[in-house]
Amino acid sequence: MSATTIIDTAPLGALIRYTDGSPKPPARFTKKLAAWERSNGVGRLVKKEPPRPYPTWTAPASFTLHEGNFSSDGVILVTIMRSHSADSSLSFEVVEEPKVGQVRVLLDFGGSAELLHLAASVTAAELWIAKEGYRNARLQVVGDEGDGAGEAGIAA
Repeated sequence: MSATTIIDTAPLGALIRYTDGSPKPPARFTKKLAAWERSNGVGRLVKKEPPRPYPTWTAPASFTLHEGNFSSDGVILVTIMRSHSADSSLSFEVVEEPKVGQVRVLLDFGGSAELLHLAASVTAAELWIAKEGYRNARLQVVGDEGDGAGEAGIAA
């Protein structure tokens, strides 16, 4: 599917696979393999942004995938995020959607919501917020998006 389809239909928290359709090169070709890995991977959908008008041009809609963290002794040192615009030539696929009952920890930023964490329960989400110290985070239970009953503001 296209990037536009992901923006329109995929829920925050979904695992998204992207590819350019080329075969994976052998491991001995390290530079070719590194280039291939930049166009082929999997990440969790953490943010969707609408088109943004600027004085001289309009940036297309986009979405951001969280691809992983590099840590040492339990401390996250680097977070890998990759953004894709609606006009991306890559092919995308929803590998897994969040399960009903899971809880999204969201932070509203710049007019759109960003997924900070996907927890198994409200209790786990509240513990994560207390540990990480996000003051303006809110919770959204997967499956309750339509009626707003699954949203709760949490102040740390």
